[in-house]
Amino acid sequence: MLYTSTRDKTKKISGASAIVSGISDEGGLFVPQSIPKLSGGDIKKLLEMDYCERAAYIMNLYLTEFSFEQLLACAKKAYLQFGEDAAPIVKIDKKLFMLELWHGPTLAFKDMALTVLPHLLSLSKQHLNIKDKTLILVATSGDTGKAALEGFKDVDDTKICVFYPSDGVSNMQKLQMITQEGKNVNVFGIKGNFDDCQNSVKQTFNDSKVIENLKSKGYSMSSANSINWGRLLPQIVYYISAYLDMLGEEQISEGEKINFCVPTGNFGNILAGYYAKQMGLPIDKLICASNSNNVLTDFFRKGEYNIKRPFFKTISPSMDILISSNLERLLFYLSEQDDKLTSERINALYSEGRYHITDEERGKAKQLFYANYSDEDDSIETIQDFFDEYSYPLDPHTGVAVSVYNKYKKDYEKSAKTVIISTASPYKFPQDVLFSITGDYCGDSFRSAKKLYKKTALDLPEKIMELKTKPQRFKQIISTDEVNETVLKFAD
Repeated sequence: MLYTSTRDKTKKISGASAIVSGISDEGGLFVPQSIPKLSGGDIKKLLEMDYCERAAYIMNLYLTEFSFEQLLACAKKAYLQFGEDAAPIVKIDKKLFMLELWHGPTLAFKDMALTVLPHLLSLSKQHLNIKDKTLILVATSGDTGKAALEGFKDVDDTKICVFYPSDGVSNMQKLQMITQEGKNVNVFGIKGNFDDCQNSVKQTFNDSKVIENLKSKGYSMSSANSINWGRLLPQIVYYISAYLDMLGEEQISEGEKINFCVPTGNFGNILAGYYAKQMGLPIDKLICASNSNNVLTDFFRKGEYNIKRPFFKTISPSMDILISSNLERLLFYLSEQDDKLTSERINALYSEGRYHITDEERGKAKQLFYANYSDEDDSIETIQDFFDEYSYPLDPHTGVAVSVYNKYKKDYEKSAKTVIISTASPYKFPQDVLFSITGDYCGDSFRSAKKLYKKTALDLPEKIMELKTKPQRFKQIISTDEVNETVLKFAD
């Protein structure tokens, strides 16, 4: 299968090349030239497989240059560190299910892809006979950074540099990053928000002087953000696997449509659901749940993407984003793969702060997506009510999703069974979860975690408590205009 760019359809490259490159040289994102369809025979085969086998089978539909056995080896290296089930689905009531994606090494859904990506990248470099070392650049709103650092830690011929908003992540998220072990890792706080981090990293990717300088040192750049197809592809798997699990457990009948409700920031997670739907998975609605930074809600409702608005720091920091990079891929599809129009719209976003889609495109999007948002009070109240009713603690991002799901039910009384994508362990945000459930605020993250354990009896991960005594290796805070210099120094 070949891949093209959202901003230049003349590009035709292999999946391996798309993974190694991360982003196209004109700034576009790589997409498959066609989306494979799941047949009834595929579903029957997948039903009998475990998660690793399902991951290999589905990735093989997109990465045809590799064998099933090669991709299975990648999946096993990734998911065997998750425990008994990489992506368990929990029944809440007759119509509501929770897909827990936080049983990996960093306790967040980003592990589902970032444990696989290093192996896909190595496999792709071998396939293309690339000898250059790889410098991975990552902008993070909280969870991607730690998951990428852990995934690429001490990988041969690879360095990874992570940039996070210095005041825009939770204390636990920050500690996970700045205490990271590994000889090939580096972490920097950025003065600004996630959009500032992301824009700076994108500019570095497209800076010809940086590219040439790194090339002289034997490095080529790649990304571990969801702009990289190798990061997005493994996320398609858990949508399909969740459906298969529900089918196998007779929670749904064959062909019955279900919803997925996704807490959404950079639009990568829910976009993976879009690909699953286009493959033929019987999805009724993809419910796009935003926090107070509700730029996506307005986009789907009004057909305008407008970043000229207040930016809010919330208790769901991984969603504190105004520029949702992966929306570019959806724009490309909504416009019937018009690369010039997609490029014009993205350029308008950066030059004017907004762009519009047509009424016809908005109609297409409305058939696929339902969008709403939850402010801080809604989210806190939802976490409390959900725990009172089900004794199930939600992290703040999943709390946003449940809050929006409740609004969806009011708008659509006869709604399909719905799977909430649960994106992080509550212990990554213990102070906010404890306050939401009990009304008590504790200023210390680790005491909050212990109190949360006493209240909920949810297993308290050792990986959280050990952060209290781990050495803090990376404390430097830089401005956005120092990113290029920082990257080049790290390469040295």
